[in-house]
Amino acid sequence: MSQQSVVSHRDPAQRRTLTVLVISQVLGTIGLGVAPSIGILLAGDVTDSEAWAGLARTGSTLGAALLGIPLGNLAARRGRRPALATGWWLAAAGAAILVAAAQWQLVVPLFLGLLLTGAGTATALQARFTATDLATPTTRARSLALVVWMGAIGNVLGPNLGVVGEVIGEATGIAPYGAAFGVASIGSALAGLAVLLFLRPDPLRVLAERLAAERPAAERFAAEGLTAEQAAADGGGAVGRPDLAGHPAPVGRAERIGRAERFRRAAAELSANRRARTALVALLTAQGVMVALMTMTPVHLAHHGGSLTIIGLTISLHIAGMYGLAPVVGWLADRLGHRAVVAMGIGILAVSMLLAVVVADSHSGVMASLVLLGLGWSFMNVAASALFSAAVTGPERASAQGAADALSNLCGALAAFASGPLMAVSSFSALAVVAAVAMVPILVLVLRPSAWRPTGSAAGATS
Repeated sequence: MSQQSVVSHRDPAQRRTLTVLVISQVLGTIGLGVAPSIGILLAGDVTDSEAWAGLARTGSTLGAALLGIPLGNLAARRGRRPALATGWWLAAAGAAILVAAAQWQLVVPLFLGLLLTGAGTATALQARFTATDLATPTTRARSLALVVWMGAIGNVLGPNLGVVGEVIGEATGIAPYGAAFGVASIGSALAGLAVLLFLRPDPLRVLAERLAAERPAAERFAAEGLTAEQAAADGGGAVGRPDLAGHPAPVGRAERIGRAERFRRAAAELSANRRARTALVALLTAQGVMVALMTMTPVHLAHHGGSLTIIGLTISLHIAGMYGLAPVVGWLADRLGHRAVVAMGIGILAVSMLLAVVVADSHSGVMASLVLLGLGWSFMNVAASALFSAAVTGPERASAQGAADALSNLCGALAAFASGPLMAVSSFSALAVVAAVAMVPILVLVLRPSAWRPTGSAAGATS
C-alpha cells in the first residue's frame, strides 16, 4: 500500500506538523549556530590549551552522534512529540550548563554542556524526517527541505549572539559567552515546549492509525503475531502506540522491545534494504567531505593572511550555500528523482574540490569553493534524506533514521578530527584531493541504477 493512498495533498495534520516543526526549528537552531562559533571561543577561553580546546570543539558533534540513536528509539516507542521535545530540552540544559562554565571557567561542565547541546543537532535532524511522516511521495523531499531551510535562520542568528551576549553581560555581569548560551538555552527550551504543546496529533500515530484502518484485519493480526482467537481475547488487536510510521504496535508489546533488540532490527533493516544503504552512503559522504573542508577553512585562510572579516564572510556564505536553496533542491528531488539530484550534488562538490586545489592561495577562490561545498552538501543531503525516508517504511523506521543521523554525525566528528593533522602534514589542497577520493563510492553507486531501485514492500516508492 502506498502512503499516497492514506495521505492527501491538503492534509491538515501534515500542515499542522510542518507549522510546528518550522517554529521549533527556528527557535531551537539558534543554539546550534552558537556551538561552532561562540562555543569554539569559549572552549579556548576556559581550557587555555589548544589541544583540549580542539577536543572540546567536537563535543557537540559527538553528542549528536551519541544521542541520535536514543532519540530515534524514543520516537519509535513513544512517538515524535516526546522525542523532539526531549531532544530540545537536553540541548537547553547543555546550554545552561555552558553559562556556568563560562562564568566560572569550569572545564568539566564545558565538556558536558557541549556534549548535551549535540542533542539539538540530533533533534533538528530528526525533525526533517518527521516532516516526511505524513508527506506524499510527490511532496516528501519538499517537506523535508522546508524544515532544513527554516533551520538556517537559527544557524545564521546563532553566531551573532556574541553581540547580544556582550550587551547582556554589561547589564548583568554575566560573562558574554555565557550570556550568549543563556539566550540559546531559552530558545531550545521554547522549541521543546512548542513541540510538546502543539505537535498534536503525533504524526507517527496518525500514519500508523490510517494505515491500520486500511489493512485487512487478518493482515493486522499477522503483523502483530496474533491468531484470530488471540486478537479477539486482546480486544481485537487495537492500535496502540506506534512502534513506527506505517505499522501499528499494540501498547505493551512495543515497550517490551529492548534497546539492543531495537538496534539489531534497525541494523537488519539497513542491511537488507538496498536503497537505504545507498542513501546512507550519500549522507555519510556529504557530511564527511563537507565537515573536513569547512573545519580547516578558517585555519587555511588565517595562514594566508585572511582577516576575521574574510573568514566570517566565507563561513556565512558557506552556510547560505548549505541551506539557502534547500526548497529548490527538494522540488528537484521530487520532480527528477533522488539519484539525479545526488549526481548533481557530486558534480557541484567536484567543482568545489577543484577550486580548493587550483586556487587555494586566493581568498576569493576559497570563498567560491566553500559556497559550492555548502550547495553540493545541500543537494546530496536533502535528496539522500528523502530517499532514506522513502526506503525505510517498516517497523524500525524511526530507529533506523536515528541510527543514520548518529552515523552521519560520527562521520563528521571523525572528519573534523582527521582533517587537522592531515592538513598539518600536507596542505589545504591535499585535503581537498582526499575529500574528492572519498566521493568515489557514491559516484560508483550513482552509475549503478540498480542501487536506487526499490525492493520488497517498498516497490511502490519513487527513486
